[in-house]
Amino acid sequence: MNRSLRTHEVGVDHERVDGWAKVTGTGPYAYEQPVSQPSYLHPVQSTVARGRVTEVDARAATALSGVLTVLTPFNAPRLQHGHDAELEVLQSDEVWFRGQIVAAVVAETPEVARQAADLVRVQYRTSPHDVILSVDRDDLYKPESVNPNHPTDSLAGDPDAAFDDAARAVEATYTTAMTHNNPLEPHTTVAVWHGDDATATLTVYDSTQGVHTIGEAIATMFGLTPDRVRVVAPYVGGGFGSKGRPHPHEILTVLAAQRLKGRPVKFAVTRQQMFSFVGYRTPTIQRMRLAADVDGRLTGISNDIVELTARYKEFAEQTGIPTRTMYAATNRRTTHRLAALDVPVPSWMRAPGECPGMFAPEVAMDELAEACGVDPIELRIRNEPETDPDTGKPYSSRNFVACLREGARRFGWADRPPLARSRRDGDWWVGTGVAGSTYPVLRRPGASAASVRYDGDGRYVVSIGAADLGTGAWTALTQIAADALTVPFSDIDMRIGDTGLPPATVAGGSSGTTNWGSAIVAAARRFREKYGDDPDAGDEYTAAATDDGHTERFAMHAYGAQFAEVLVNVDTGEIRVPRLLGVFAIGRVINPRTARSQLVGGMTMGLSMALHEKSVLDERFGFVVNHDLAEYHIPTCADVPSVEAHWITEHDPYVNPMGSKGIGEIGIVGTAAAIANAVHHATGVRVREVPITNDAVLLTSHQ
Repeated sequence: MNRSLRTHEVGVDHERVDGWAKVTGTGPYAYEQPVSQPSYLHPVQSTVARGRVTEVDARAATALSGVLTVLTPFNAPRLQHGHDAELEVLQSDEVWFRGQIVAAVVAETPEVARQAADLVRVQYRTSPHDVILSVDRDDLYKPESVNPNHPTDSLAGDPDAAFDDAARAVEATYTTAMTHNNPLEPHTTVAVWHGDDATATLTVYDSTQGVHTIGEAIATMFGLTPDRVRVVAPYVGGGFGSKGRPHPHEILTVLAAQRLKGRPVKFAVTRQQMFSFVGYRTPTIQRMRLAADVDGRLTGISNDIVELTARYKEFAEQTGIPTRTMYAATNRRTTHRLAALDVPVPSWMRAPGECPGMFAPEVAMDELAEACGVDPIELRIRNEPETDPDTGKPYSSRNFVACLREGARRFGWADRPPLARSRRDGDWWVGTGVAGSTYPVLRRPGASAASVRYDGDGRYVVSIGAADLGTGAWTALTQIAADALTVPFSDIDMRIGDTGLPPATVAGGSSGTTNWGSAIVAAARRFREKYGDDPDAGDEYTAAATDDGHTERFAMHAYGAQFAEVLVNVDTGEIRVPRLLGVFAIGRVINPRTARSQLVGGMTMGLSMALHEKSVLDERFGFVVNHDLAEYHIPTCADVPSVEAHWITEHDPYVNPMGSKGIGEIGIVGTAAAIANAVHHATGVRVREVPITNDAVLLTSHQ
């Protein structure tokens, strides 16, 4: 086999390898997996926000034809205790939040299951509940760390003294809303037990961002060895972080299948139920302070953050992390404080930490630019650090300034009027804004492995237990494998989405390509070292990526500059965004087609954060009232006429063997701040809360 000519598949605009299967309906999602004689589950949810279940009357439900069983806290099979309170479904009579699963019906059809669930009567002994987030609470506390394991607080120098002595200063409170992940495919689990109790094995078809992560959680909760649990997820219809961690519905489905002793159980979470027990982004309250000299060079920066968590399980979002790293300032502080409330557990949502955590600093930087009489882009350039302010490490690459300048050129920033409320087009005020974006390069050497097998006739099977949420991972990994093996793209058969394949990290933190691609490159190189360029059919090698030490030497981040044009109606305050443009420094781009899709999707989601998304919590009853897509607003195509995503050429040999950085999340990070800054430029009104509503613009401008 002649390999004198190397292939160069990385960087090619390949079609998605899974595209045809999806559009023709031949690629089964979790709920569509064929199983014999499936049964269907529907949960009963708590109607109180705090208390205890005293009685479950299921007589009317079990009398209904087709009902197979009703699970309650008093009869459900027992789980392992003490590992994860969120997953101990139906193990206690205690109610921690409204919408909690307190019973479940399994029936022959989904319609009968839903009807029977409505017939179950649950009695409670209620207790007073508390769901109000406020900075004035006297029970705010400091968590031991913030997601995943960052120090809760950081301090360098004396930010308060810098603020007191500053020639120019900004001090304001910024808030971001509670928002819920709403992927197109809802969370779905299908569970099938095989064999008797002592040696039973389990197959789970799940809509998940990590088959190995879910498999390990299920094995732990049921006291099984991991080899007895197989999780399959070849096709996943989005997740935005919510499918990256196990949730109660997965454990509940397995419990029900255990009760039915071999009968498969299917559970597709409804859109309304997704607002109860599969995670969401915590609201945040951020007290932001900037201190600067007369030229706008920062002397101090601080962000003190209050957010919520569940009373029964802690999740602390790392909202202050961007303030620690983005701009140069001698005096820096960040703090995180939590309110433990009677609510579901918050969790990951696209760019946790960086997304809400860049809103306050980037709007504050716009305010500082105005106070100093400096262009917002120039202000950011003046505060460019030479090394990472938080760790002191040099950057593996940092091209934020290049993104700002290229974005300004493409956007036409030079023609921007310097003063707010200075341009009007008929009934619309017109404004433009800019904000920065950053996202870390997350590496876990050794946590993922891949295998390469030669099947003969020039074809290679490359396997790894990764997950493709629709991001294009299947395609990008095929390209990486082809280049690593020096064969054409068409010679690779990629296999993913199964715990029967080598272990892989979760698809989260924009780390999939980094971790999985590194494992594939390692396996391909070892394969070639052992078998050469002319292997025999059946030759195989499995390897994990090794630690090259670069993580300890360098600070690794992707960067971006986000630009927005807004129109604000003079009479109604209606806000439109006719144009978004982003320029990003994201290392080597594996596939331009899927990369652009991810960046545009992230920017669109950032627009949704800026103008649309807010989970409205009824404090009287403790639940989200706009819990469907009719009332939980997200943008449509008409809301985003033009979204452009570009990137600069960036060479970074330290991040991983491919030279790539994550792209799934950086697109959302600065978009909301850019839109908020553009609204101010259009109207002269400074709104420090998202989503930005018509009344906020009108009320403030008319005072």
